[in-house]
Amino acid sequence: FLSSPALHHCDNDTFFEFHNFISIFTMVKAYELRGNSKEDLVKALEEQRKELSELHVAKVTGGAASKIAKIKSVRKNIARILTVYNQQQKEGLRKASANAKFVPKDLRAKKTRAMRRALTAAERKNKTLKQRKKEAAFPKLKYAVKA
Repeated sequence: FLSSPALHHCDNDTFFEFHNFISIFTMVKAYELRGNSKEDLVKALEEQRKELSELHVAKVTGGAASKIAKIKSVRKNIARILTVYNQQQKEGLRKASANAKFVPKDLRAKKTRAMRRALTAAERKNKTLKQRKKEAAFPKLKYAVKA
C-alpha cells in the first residue's frame, strides 16, 4: 500500500486510508510523507497532535501502559511531519528565489557572525596605492647562498 502510486495522487479516499494507516501503525516514515501535499501534511499533523493530547489525558487519568508507551512514537511522528513540511517550504522558497538578486536570509550560509563579516579573498589581496609604489620601488632582495 505504501509504495502504491495512489498515495502520491491523494484523492479523498486514499487520504483517509493513509491517515487510518498512520493511526494504526504509529510510526510514520519520512519518505512516505514527501509525496504528500502541504494540506495533507497539515491534516496529518493535526491528527497526530489530537492523538497526543488524548494520550496525555489517558496518562493523567491512569490509562493503559500501552497508551503511555505510545506517546513517544506520536511525538516522533509529529517531528517527522514537521521536518518534511519545513523542507518542502524551504525548497519552495529556493525555487522562488532562484533568479533573485539577493538570497533570503534563512537560505544563506549560517557560519558564524565573525566569518560572515570577514573580508573576502579578493578584499584581502587588495593593496593601497602607497603599498604598491613601495613594493615597486624596493623589490624584495634575493641572496645567493654559497654552499
